[in-house]
Amino acid sequence: MPVGTQGTVKAVPQNILEDLGAQIILGNTYHLYLRPGHELIARLGGLHKFISWPRAMLTDSGGFQVFSLSKLRKLTEEGVRFRSHLDGSSHMFSPEHSMDVQIALGADICMAFDECTEYPADEARAAESLRYTMAWAARSLQHFRANQHKVPWHNQLIDSDGGLATQSLFGIVQGGMYPHLRRESAERLVELDFDGYAIGGLSVGEPRELTRQVIAEVLPLLPKDKPRYVMGVGFPDEIVEYARMGVDMMDCVIPTRAARHGLLFTSPESTGFARMNIKNRQFAEDPNPPDPACSCLTCSRYSRAYLRHLMQTGEPLGGTLNSIHNLAFYLTTMSNLRSELDLIAP
Repeated sequence: MPVGTQGTVKAVPQNILEDLGAQIILGNTYHLYLRPGHELIARLGGLHKFISWPRAMLTDSGGFQVFSLSKLRKLTEEGVRFRSHLDGSSHMFSPEHSMDVQIALGADICMAFDECTEYPADEARAAESLRYTMAWAARSLQHFRANQHKVPWHNQLIDSDGGLATQSLFGIVQGGMYPHLRRESAERLVELDFDGYAIGGLSVGEPRELTRQVIAEVLPLLPKDKPRYVMGVGFPDEIVEYARMGVDMMDCVIPTRAARHGLLFTSPESTGFARMNIKNRQFAEDPNPPDPACSCLTCSRYSRAYLRHLMQTGEPLGGTLNSIHNLAFYLTTMSNLRSELDLIAP
């Protein structure tokens, strides 16, 4: 799922995302709450209408962003009080407030408010963090179910079959890198009966093998008839591995963030590279497309030499064209995986 933190997948227009085949993108509750504000977005018809995105959307609860503000936050049973990274103003995020913001934004998939555990963290810290997450998960679900139909534009949401759409809420498995805490979190969340389940608290600095171990531990505990989502991963080889393990959904800023720094993901059999730093001097006179095996807008029209020139001169178009290719590469990878795993409906 391409990440559009502040109401935009950076540098890529929505019509191009549609052409690339993106079925769902992400927004972020914390950032959209601060700017332009969820109430303003609700007055303008919800986030879909505000950003002109007709397909599905998922919003993070804001928990990870609050986690990243460790020096600017204070945790209590009620929630998290934090200072804005923009102007230092004080704000309070509780499970109920996170739900109110996400309901107002109109996300198709909302996420329960959680406390993301840092790495490394000792067992006592991970257990305390899990205590917050589980209490907040129950409060998130209760508030969501009681309030999800209260925004005035809700009845304007139409699903792909032309019927009335509903918002869904996913619970987030936490517990640090401790298998017994992860199992406890997963089992208790399943008892609460969320619409889907995410595995959070990964990609926070832990070794990749540890990431895989956590996923392998948790996946069998989550219902196969509901979406299973691993948050914040990963590189192309990682998403392939995790999908084959049984993960249904993943998101990451890597394809667009890497693109803005000149890193392209390509087909090794076509280019000799799995990762191509287009800023390298060897591409200065290279007339070939970035990836001859790719048919995206970038690869069908532009050369490696031109993309290198754009990066060398700091032209914003370079980041856009690189991002289009990387997103195309990721989305094509996932499409091929769906075929491989026989998940496409007949």
